[in-house]
Amino acid sequence: MTEIQATKEMCYFCFDTILSKFTKEEPKGYEFKKGVKCPLFVTWKIKKKEDYHLRGCIGTFQDMELKEGLESFAQKSAFSDWRFHPIEEKEIESLNCSVSLLVNFEQAKNCLDWEVGKHGIRIKFKGYSGTYLPEVATEQGWDKETSLRHLVQKAGYHGSFDNELMESIQLTRYQSSKIHSTYDEFLNWKKSRK
Repeated sequence: MTEIQATKEMCYFCFDTILSKFTKEEPKGYEFKKGVKCPLFVTWKIKKKEDYHLRGCIGTFQDMELKEGLESFAQKSAFSDWRFHPIEEKEIESLNCSVSLLVNFEQAKNCLDWEVGKHGIRIKFKGYSGTYLPEVATEQGWDKETSLRHLVQKAGYHGSFDNELMESIQLTRYQSSKIHSTYDEFLNWKKSRK
């Protein structure tokens, strides 16, 4: 793993960023080291009964300054993920934020050259592309082939999933430094800073 590590403060900044849409107050007091760039994703999950369910997840594979990347993708994943309606102010107290900093990119030998639970995967094939973060396959209980089938569908491909298709897939594997925080943790942290 590389030196860059996700921190709780990154999640707190994401909470503050989406709250600013409703409060009109800019997040203050966050220090992120200048010049540190990496690809990243911000994921929102909402608690329903006892479980958390995906509420938004957007990121980039482009290297971005941490503060700018977190701010941009906290907002995009909260308010612009096409799979969900924008997060409403009343939902914020039920949210969990995850920040994934993507590291250790490697071109795989073939589409099965990766480990469930360790690697995220990014695929390109026949003009389509898609990605799953490292935790997705584990959370869903999928093996490698099942993960690929779902990712191919997520990418918008509706043809046959066969050996020919599998051989056409170019796969890049990567790892992530991931951290998450609940809204309550964020509030407690804010109170402790006053």
